Amino acid sequence: MDLKHNFKNLKTEILSNAPMKLYTTYKAGGSAQALALPKTEEELEEVKTFAQANNIPFRVFGMGSNILVSDEGLEGIVCCLRNMNSIKVEGGIISAEAGAALDKIVEISVKEGFEGLESLSGIPGSAGGAVYMNAGAFNAETFDFLKSFRILTRDNKIETIKKDDVKHAYRNVALPQGCIVLSASWEPKTAADKSAVAAKRTEILAKRAAKQPLDYPSAGSVFKRPEGDYASRLIDVCGLRGLSVGGAMVSQKHAGFIINYKNATAADISALIKLVQQKVFEKTGHKLELEQILWGKF
Repeated sequence: MDLKHNFKNLKTEILSNAPMKLYTTYKAGGSAQALALPKTEEELEEVKTFAQANNIPFRVFGMGSNILVSDEGLEGIVCCLRNMNSIKVEGGIISAEAGAALDKIVEISVKEGFEGLESLSGIPGSAGGAVYMNAGAFNAETFDFLKSFRILTRDNKIETIKKDDVKHAYRNVALPQGCIVLSASWEPKTAADKSAVAAKRTEILAKRAAKQPLDYPSAGSVFKRPEGDYASRLIDVCGLRGLSVGGAMVSQKHAGFIINYKNATAADISALIKLVQQKVFEKTGHKLELEQILWGKF
């Protein structure tokens, strides 16, 4: 796959035919025709405008921790924001660019003596991705202490959106169509007991290590939590731990995870996702809804 466009006049670093398995936590899938790695909002806006002007497909991601890319790869420009990763603390507000690791934001929050974000410890996504889907864990969500966030609209205007001005729910945020999250700010509480908050972060990281298959590539929880139940419990009662397709397997350690245990292709992972959905529906009547995002042809 080759894009017949000249990127030389763009400030952004552009890689041709970049293997997406190097940029996603599943470590599977094909290549992006062009991978853009902007370091600033201006570079991001420039490459987005270039793509729009030339009718080039354009996608944006952060840590690649919730995405499965097709083995056939992705046409157009795929923009990775991981170089836009600054974090600052000022006046009780923690602000971060979209590509900053969510766990790093939590780590800084705890060190600064704040309370409220520690339950998000260990989530492998970026700040932008966390806002985009209201990521969460351990009965906490990204939006709990979110103050506001900034977006680049479809028509390339920068807007600031306050938390209370956007509808949000479990793993769902009603963002303007086609927008890109640029940065976000949180206002956690001042901790009454800093050592207790630090201890809770340590405890949560230990729980993740004990219960989740962190030694294999995965993209975390595959399915959304069904109302009144848990996807992992439903998968477990159907006896699907260890079920595999090619190099993809339902984790023996946590049934809610699909792991790339043996050079799995994206097709292996996709087929296993569908097989799990089918078997759970046949046995329990629950239709498991995918939390992860599929990019490309499947």
